[in-house]
Amino acid sequence: MTETTRFTTKTWILILSLVLIAFTLRPSMASIGPLLPLMQPELHLSFTQASLLTMLPVLAMGLGIFFAHQLVLWFGSYQVIFWASVAIAVATAQRYWTQGSLDLTLSAIVAGLGIAMVQAVVPGVIKQQFNSKAPLVMGWYIAAIIAGAALTASLAAFWADWAQSWRVALSGWVGLSVVAIVLWFAQKNRIQGQAASPTAQAAQKPLSFGRYGRAWTLALFFGLVTCAFTCVLAWLPAYYVEQGWSEQKSGLLLGLLLCMEVVSGIASPWLASRKADRRPVMLILLVLMATGFAGLVAAPHLGLVWACLLGLGIGGLFPLSLIVAMDHQHQATAAASLTAFVQGIGYTLAAFSPLIAGLIRDYSQGFSISWLVLAAIAVLLMAMATRFNPAGYSTKFQ
Repeated sequence: MTETTRFTTKTWILILSLVLIAFTLRPSMASIGPLLPLMQPELHLSFTQASLLTMLPVLAMGLGIFFAHQLVLWFGSYQVIFWASVAIAVATAQRYWTQGSLDLTLSAIVAGLGIAMVQAVVPGVIKQQFNSKAPLVMGWYIAAIIAGAALTASLAAFWADWAQSWRVALSGWVGLSVVAIVLWFAQKNRIQGQAASPTAQAAQKPLSFGRYGRAWTLALFFGLVTCAFTCVLAWLPAYYVEQGWSEQKSGLLLGLLLCMEVVSGIASPWLASRKADRRPVMLILLVLMATGFAGLVAAPHLGLVWACLLGLGIGGLFPLSLIVAMDHQHQATAAASLTAFVQGIGYTLAAFSPLIAGLIRDYSQGFSISWLVLAAIAVLLMAMATRFNPAGYSTKFQ
């Protein structure tokens, strides 16, 4: 295990490599929304077809998590993360030559599978390498995921305008992947040198949580929070273009929302960690989320306000929903298996939300119904969150 009282230079380089890998996990999805108004006329994409470009990566993320741990047992963490990152890079670069919706769809699936492998394996690497400092490094890793989405959403439309090509803006993020892959390659000896023993590998085998109602409740909670995130990622820029905003301004709005997610993703777990009961912080975040979605319909001209509220709400709920899942298990392997189950089911559920919102947009000629449904989901999540009383966690998996 890595020394946990202080970080050496080599440890900081490992952290940097993990942060750069995290940066590469959202550009393939976050670049679609800001560039969609430019892509649709050339590729003749309907809103339903465009929704697949967000739906399929998330679906691949959900399904891929279920077999990622087996790949680790076969090939090791280093190899899985390396080749998953290569897949993300290839899928991103391929978009420069895309000729239609089929090309984009295939790239979305490949990128989604790569993202699934990374997201399933990196937490285990962090636990192995950083011991008691793992929560701190995990917070940086999650913040970097959201920051990558924020950077992409903010700059994609400007990049397309500067390059006079949405293809460059869509595929150019491969540069991030290349840098991340090179730095991760430098960690080969460190990660493989600390590969798990046969006994530890056996402990990595995921436990079965499908027979427990609480596991499904946690998965549903995480999935509904992720529904909100994926819908905003896919459709917020398009919604504001329809409100008369430019593509650049709409992309910056999504970037602002994602920046607020980074802030909340770091601050909310810190606030919630002051007590074992996470519910007060979760309920505040859910109120912000419900208000933000309702505000998009009631007063769309106040987009900056609603983007901030949504970013604070969703950004804090994403890590907290996983932290609450981990709270249910004291043993590290069991906690990792439970969070893998929660993410697998949750991402699979969330994958369909952009498609449903796209269908609603095609038939209703607007996104208002989708935003109101998500506001109602936030209210449902409030009722679910009240059940997460830590005093009763020990009885939920007996």
